[in-house]
Amino acid sequence: MPCISMFYGLLIYMYFLDNKQHHEPHIHVEYQGKKAVFSINTAEMIDGEIPNKQRKLAEAWIELHKDDLLADWKLAISGEEIFKIEPLR
Repeated sequence: MPCISMFYGLLIYMYFLDNKQHHEPHIHVEYQGKKAVFSINTAEMIDGEIPNKQRKLAEAWIELHKDDLLADWKLAISGEEIFKIEPLR
């Protein structure tokens, strides 16, 4: 499970071959022991929980990097190496 970005205490992960449980392109976000899953297409939290402020940061980052995330998703579900994505500044 490679970490593709880190910012403001958020750790963003994309798992290899991870298209079974949520059935849509998504990322995993961790913040201080809390975990959540976000849709790449809608930037909405679809599972788990993190504080509201960090949820909004994750949603904004997804919107800014949607194309890069979708490109990484295609690589990840094929088991190929994915790329790091710029953090939110």
